[in-house]
Amino acid sequence: MMSEPVFIQVGALAEGFAPASHILQPVSDLEGRTFALHYADGTADTLYFAGAQSVEVERALAGAAESTSSASSASSASSARLGRSANPAQPRERHACRVTSVRDGIYFVDYLGADERLLDDEGKPRAAATSYVLDLNRQLCTAVIGTLPSEAQTRIDAFTRVEHGMELTGVQVQLRHGRIGAQGTAQAPLHAPTRELIGMRNLYTYSATERYEHIYLNENFYAWQCLSGVEAGLADVDRCHMIGIDAKLYLFVWREKIVPTLGVVMIDLERMKTDGKIFGYQGSRFDALSNFPVGAHAQVLNVTRHPS
Repeated sequence: MMSEPVFIQVGALAEGFAPASHILQPVSDLEGRTFALHYADGTADTLYFAGAQSVEVERALAGAAESTSSASSASSASSARLGRSANPAQPRERHACRVTSVRDGIYFVDYLGADERLLDDEGKPRAAATSYVLDLNRQLCTAVIGTLPSEAQTRIDAFTRVEHGMELTGVQVQLRHGRIGAQGTAQAPLHAPTRELIGMRNLYTYSATERYEHIYLNENFYAWQCLSGVEAGLADVDRCHMIGIDAKLYLFVWREKIVPTLGVVMIDLERMKTDGKIFGYQGSRFDALSNFPVGAHAQVLNVTRHPS
């Protein structure tokens, strides 16, 4: 009799992915540089790269607003409820970060923290992580701020969530799109949601032992299964966001519902390479975080096109 596959915590996932993983090596290209990011929703970030893998962030908020779960097409920003923002924004903070480049002139920057205090419904700080895509070729940027649910929120069952009109996952994310510098490249459209991945069935090999298959179902959901590795035999359908960055280059964000997990990955289907991170609680005690790098070799297995 075959054993039933069991979902594991993010800390155990990190241990499985670590040996001989196909992540990109960090780059030092941004060291000593400063970038002013101006988002379509009126907020702004200034990034000071004091070191190759160190960034100071100063955030200016556009008011004492609460993030909402509805996307704003007018501002080209999509967001989900993160929690209440405790204004004013926090003073400049320094973070140890990871900077990689899956394509020349385009950088992925990631660190723990949110540079503003995001509170849950009980007034407690939410566990958060931030990622940036800096497109220096066209002077465009996208920021991803993700938060994990509290233990109480995590333990709300799926039926109760449906009854209350809640998302099935307690992992929340806010996506902000904007330009680098006061004006950026005015003629270049901002990064925006894309349908180009929909219908693809892709194989991602993260290491000699870890292989996953993704099927991009529609604008909101994708299916995944682990073909080999620490999650072998597991599969699910989860909430996702697909952002077009450049030709055959995408920012893919997913939010898992069973074990609170946020994935933020750059997918380059020209180079057939991915790089990014996975964020979650290290274990089941909700007292430690895991924010680890991931990278894979990509292969498009097939593409399904449904008849109209």
